[in-house]
Amino acid sequence: MTRDLSDLTAADYLDTAHEMAVTDRPYLAHLIAEEAAQRTADPATAADIRAAYPDPTTTRPESN
Repeated sequence: MTRDLSDLTAADYLDTAHEMAVTDRPYLAHLIAEEAAQRTADPATAADIRAAYPDPTTTRPESN
């Protein structure tokens, strides 16, 4: 494991976002994926990342 966060790549962040998603931590997955998107040079790829890990506070259904 690296101690310098600047050494991490977008792929590293995406791997971690995926881990957070499968362990039912959607907000952490979203935050980590956002960092991956910011580290991605291609705007289309960044948009795809953001679409794959939407903000769970804006996508969850309202309960009555």
